[in-house]
Amino acid sequence: MAPHILLQELGVPFEKILVDTSTGAHRSEAYRKLNPNGLIPTLVDGDLVLYETAAICLHLCDRHPEAGLAPALGTAERAHFYKWLVWLTNTVQSTLIVYFYTDRWMDAGNSAGVAELKSHAEAKVGLMLDQLDTELARLEKIHEQPWLLGAKYSAVDIYTLMLCRWTRNFASKPARDRAHLGAYLKRALARPAVIRAFEAEGLAQPWV
Repeated sequence: MAPHILLQELGVPFEKILVDTSTGAHRSEAYRKLNPNGLIPTLVDGDLVLYETAAICLHLCDRHPEAGLAPALGTAERAHFYKWLVWLTNTVQSTLIVYFYTDRWMDAGNSAGVAELKSHAEAKVGLMLDQLDTELARLEKIHEQPWLLGAKYSAVDIYTLMLCRWTRNFASKPARDRAHLGAYLKRALARPAVIRAFEAEGLAQPWV
């Protein structure tokens, strides 16, 4: 989702190719030649084949600096851009993967262990969402309607939207139910490029 939204924001031509996981296409020999991990997404940009969502987002931002979706290299803003992107993918996303795929960390048949791990993962993500909410509350004192880097929308906001969407069915408190984070998500969802991406994916409302 994040690279798709980013491409819509950039307004550059691209072709979206379905890798049908329901038929095991992500495990096919042809796909594993592109991405040996058998995961989605993979970007093919001329002779460049790139996987890992954060890497794809960084590459697209660097290929199209005129779009301003990443701060200039060597600036403090760029350093914070790296910080948030790495935190989102290495901390938030990795914990969400545990939440959604608890069976990967448990022996078959250990339903009690799966339930316990899932509960702990959801609680940990909840603390991370609280951190985002607190940061946005701080930024609101400086900027009326802030993004994660301050006044300017960037690729880290796209990544944040994607991961917050993953919490929409939490039993506890999804991202949208936090005051500052909820308002932030509404701002992101109002962007035309985001709407185009969600509609192209055929996703029904509500989106988060």
